Order: sequence, then C-alpha cells, then structure tokens
Amino acid sequence: MRHSVFIYFFLFFVAVSLLGGSVLTTYTQFIEDGPLTEAKEVVIPKGKSLKQTARLLKREGVIESPSVFELGVRASGNTYRIKSGEYSFPRHASAKLVMNILTDGQTVARRFVAPEGMTSRQLVELMDRYIGLTGTVSQIPAEGTLLPETYNYSYGDTKESLIKRMQTAMDKTVQELWQKRDKSVPFKNPREAVIMASVVEKETARAVERPHIASVFFNRLKQKIRLQSDPTVIYAVTNGRLDMKRALTYADLKVQHPYNTYVIYGLPPGPIANPGRAALEAVLNPMQTDDIYFVADGTGGHVFAATYTEHQKNVNKWRKTRKSKKTSSQQVKAAHQ
Repeated sequence: MRHSVFIYFFLFFVAVSLLGGSVLTTYTQFIEDGPLTEAKEVVIPKGKSLKQTARLLKREGVIESPSVFELGVRASGNTYRIKSGEYSFPRHASAKLVMNILTDGQTVARRFVAPEGMTSRQLVELMDRYIGLTGTVSQIPAEGTLLPETYNYSYGDTKESLIKRMQTAMDKTVQELWQKRDKSVPFKNPREAVIMASVVEKETARAVERPHIASVFFNRLKQKIRLQSDPTVIYAVTNGRLDMKRALTYADLKVQHPYNTYVIYGLPPGPIANPGRAALEAVLNPMQTDDIYFVADGTGGHVFAATYTEHQKNVNKWRKTRKSKKTSSQQVKAAHQ
C-alpha cells in the first residue's frame, strides 16, 4: 500500500512538473517550513473544496503556495479527507503538516464553563457569549436538568447539542449518586434530591458547608418546620429569574407563591436552579447534626444552631458585624471626600 501511494505521489508530481516546474522544487516547497511566525487558529467552513481551502489558507498566511498545497494533498490521496472545523497551526508549519492536521480532524477544543447554581435561562444566555457555538435554543430546558461543569466543544457545534450533553450528564450523575445515597434521606425519588440540591446550592458557595446546610433542611422537614430559604423567596418574587437587584423585605417573605418556603411546608414544587455534583452529593449524604438554624457569619460563611436561643445569639452577632462593617465603610468613604 505504501509503495503504491509513493508511486502515485511521484507520478503526480512528475506530471505537474512537466507543466512548468521541477519535481524536487515542488516537493521541497511542500515539506519546507511555512510562513507562519506564530501559532494561528483558522476555521475551515463546511463545504469548501480543496482549491477553496488552499486559497483560504493562503489568505490566512498559513501556507505559501495554494497550488503546491493542492498538489501535495491530491498526490497524497487526501483530496476528500480534509475535514471542516477550527484548527490550530503551529509556527512554521509546512504545507504537509497543515495537510496532516486537516485530515486528522484534530480540531481546537474550546471550553464552555457552566457555573453551579445558574438557572437554565442564565446558562442559555451565557452560551451567547461563547465564540463558535451556533444556532439557537428552541426552548429553555426545565430547571435542574443541566449539569454545571466544563464542557469541551468545537467551533460550529450547536447550542442545542451542548444542551443535550448537559442534560445527559445530569441524568447520569443523578442516577449514579442516587444509587450511593444514604438510605435515611427522606426523598421519594431522584427529582426531590435535585430540588433540595438546588436550594442548598443557592444557600452557600462554600462546598464544605453544603452537607451541613442539607442537614439543617432535613431536620426541619422531620420536625415539620418550614425550610425558610431566602433563595426560594428570590425565585418566587423574580418569577424564576434569580436576578434580584435589592435586599429581601418582610413583605417578600409573605408572598403567596408555591416556591416561597417561608409560606409553604416541605420542598418547593421544582428546582430553583441547576445544582452541581457537590450539592447533589451533599443532599444525598448529608452531615448528621441536630441543627435547625443557620445564619451568615459576616465572612461569607454561616454559623449553625440547634436551638432558637443559640440562633438568636448568632443573629445578634451577625447584626453587630454588619453594622460595624457599614460604619467602617462610611468612615472610609467620608475620608475620601
């Protein structure tokens, strides 16, 4: 096979060289260093012919001679093996190396980072900021069906295809973790676990706290105490957008809404965001505590309590901390006026 390819390659160069060049010169041009002075990424659109591709590579400064590139590709038997997509060509890549890169189909791997705790609408809107993702999303996916993590994609991939990958990843992750769950968790089905995980996800950005917060919510459920989770109130008053630009008010806490856990008992009817793997693990294997309260500690974390008396002490401490920070901020602002 190699012998026949070599013969074909040689005879093709001979035939072309008879039209005005030497075989040695043509082959040397095909394998010698190319004009790129630094690595460059180029998109080869779908449907481009070999001749069109060669001209494109010339315009992008990747190759020196379109005719030599085209000749080399044909002589190598790769006329129909060049694949579309986004490619990264190293500095001084020869025309032969460029051909090999295009026929191997090793396109540039771009990354879409889906943060934990975003709503499905926010994730779809985030896709619009990523170069290379094409098409539109016909329908916003149901909340809690997309797994937040980092996804590789290629230039030209559709947003719909990425959505399907995120949904598949969530399904697999939930099923995997559900099989490993603590059998004492009070979930009737995996969907309830996703709902709880979405609430825990929005309550804290600290992974170490998630199993503890999950424990608080489970203890509240057992004692038939409302969850009283602020993120569920925000979800309710913003109609599921979670983009509140102000602080919650006492009036907000009283809003009659199926997602407001200050007025309903138990879990909300659905997830309020897309929880990550860590939050799912936390609610399926929660910490064992007697705590039923938690409040911010003023440093980005929370303090927990098993009794209301202890909780009130923590709340008062938090209020003093907040007041102290506000006073300090005002003093700094005044000093700069």
